[in-house]
Amino acid sequence: QLVESGGGLVEPGGSLRLSCAASGSIFKHYFMGWYRQAPGKQREQGELVANIVIRSGRTNYADSVQGRFAISREDAQNTIYLQMNSLRPEDTAVYYCFADTLGAQRAWGQGIQVNVSS
Repeated sequence: QLVESGGGLVEPGGSLRLSCAASGSIFKHYFMGWYRQAPGKQREQGELVANIVIRSGRTNYADSVQGRFAISREDAQNTIYLQMNSLRPEDTAVYYCFADTLGAQRAWGQGIQVNVSS
């Protein structure tokens, strides 16, 4: 089970930090990361924002967020984070946490709304 928190309304140029708490150790997962679904689109049409290889810590970012967003993990809290800085109106979306485990289907969080507007 994945539970997101930390979304909300922020002005352009502002920051938010999203959290994704996993039930159990995150080390049972290979990848974890964040997708986002823009208004009017299906989740399948969403954008992979960032992911992290849990064991190595290697990260990957979409070009649209490179240099503004940072994904990290807190092992003791079984949590990953998405620090979002210099937010833009086009970052407005529902953000979903996901976790990939070898031999299992991708797990998804319930989604959390981020609105960037003045």
